[in-house]
This record gives sequence, C-alpha cells and structure tokens, in this order.
Amino acid sequence: MKKLYIIPLLLFPFLLTAQTTINLNGSSEVISGDSHEVVVSSPESVDISFDIVNVGPTASWRVTRLQVDVPNGWTDNLCWGHSTDPFGGTCYSSGQMNGNPWTTPTSGSFSVANGEYGKLKVTIDPEDATYGQGHYRYYISYNGTLYIDSVDLVFEYSLGVEETEPIAVSIAPNPASEFIQVSMSGVQGAQMKMVDVLGNLVVQKSISSSEKIDISSFKSGIYIISFDIPGMKSIMRKVIVKH
Repeated sequence: MKKLYIIPLLLFPFLLTAQTTINLNGSSEVISGDSHEVVVSSPESVDISFDIVNVGPTASWRVTRLQVDVPNGWTDNLCWGHSTDPFGGTCYSSGQMNGNPWTTPTSGSFSVANGEYGKLKVTIDPEDATYGQGHYRYYISYNGTLYIDSVDLVFEYSLGVEETEPIAVSIAPNPASEFIQVSMSGVQGAQMKMVDVLGNLVVQKSISSSEKIDISSFKSGIYIISFDIPGMKSIMRKVIVKH
C-alpha cells in the first residue's frame, strides 16, 4: 500500500472559522480542508489515522462521515477518541454507521483542551474484485450540524498498481512568521501561486526542488498555496501565518 499525493482543497468556508487543524497521524503537515489519497492493489482492509488538534478553547467534538461516492459492497468503520485513550476511543462498525451522512453519538463525545488532539482512525474494506475509487469526507463539529473543519479521503483499489515515485510537497514551518521552506520531490518543477483567503495573489514563481519564501511582511491569517504540474491535478496546501 502506498500513500500518494494530496489532491485539491475543497472547503474554503470551513477554514475561516476552524478551531482545529487536521494532520495525518505522525505528521505535522496540516491537511485541514484537503484530500488524502491512498492507492492499494489488495482487497485487504486498510487503517488511516488522522489527528484532530485543538487550536481554540476546550471543546467537545463529534465526527460526521459522509460517503461522497463509494462502490457497492465496500464497507468502512471508524474509531474516535482522545489521543490519550489507551483503548483507541470508541469504535463504530459499518452496521452501526447505517446512515449517510452518519454522525458519532453524543455518548461518544469527550473534552479536548487547547493543544490536545482527538484521534480519528478510519478503516476502509473494499469488496474483493470490486475495483474502483471510494470518496469519503469526515467533518468535525460541536453538535453534529455546525461543521468547523473537514478532511477528504480518496481510496482507490486498482488491479496491478504501477509502482512510481510519489510526488511529495512539504512546507515548513507551519504555522510560520518569518519564512517558509517549500520542498518538492518526484517532479522536476512546478508553477507555485500563493493567495490569501480573499483570493489575492501574494506570490507567484517557478520552483524545482526547494525554495525559501519570505513571509515576514504578510498579514497574519490563512494562505493557500497551489502547485501546477503539467499533466497532473494541482496540488494545494494551507499555510498559517502567525506574527
């Protein structure tokens, strides 16, 4: 199983009010509002874990799973709990998650203080010989209806996946105040654009492998960086500037 590149940002409105950041478990890269893609060539179930970090006041959250487009016969389940929970939180089977969308019950809520995080582990189990792509979205909310953040999971089950070098883009530090270091691998070059949340262009340049960008004069807030690569979908990242 190989995890590949991130695909485009989907949910601008939630980024403006989010009190969370979402990372893949074990990674510091923020993928709030983004999509994470997984490609496999086996029908075995796969676990993907996300960390939902609280960057606001103490809160109690619920998770809503939306099956945007899923092949017939595929099943999924999730576990949701505080990062310190030795049991990995409360787990819900595909039989319990019998609605679309489906939201974790209030009985599964717990308190997360500023700087702490909840762990969301999702399991995707594709049907044997039912090849295709499953698109799932996971919303974070206080009450199951007012969504404050989200992440998409695009899970592809393909016959005979060709092993190629994955395209990787990293931006550090994030949040940042003085500069960001943009690094790319698996591609020769890309056109980079950086805009604020109003769509105003603040940086536009060609990059190859690594580029240091001065952001000391930028206003504090959320910025979106897109990378246009010939013959591919754009890759997008969110960057938080904090002075």
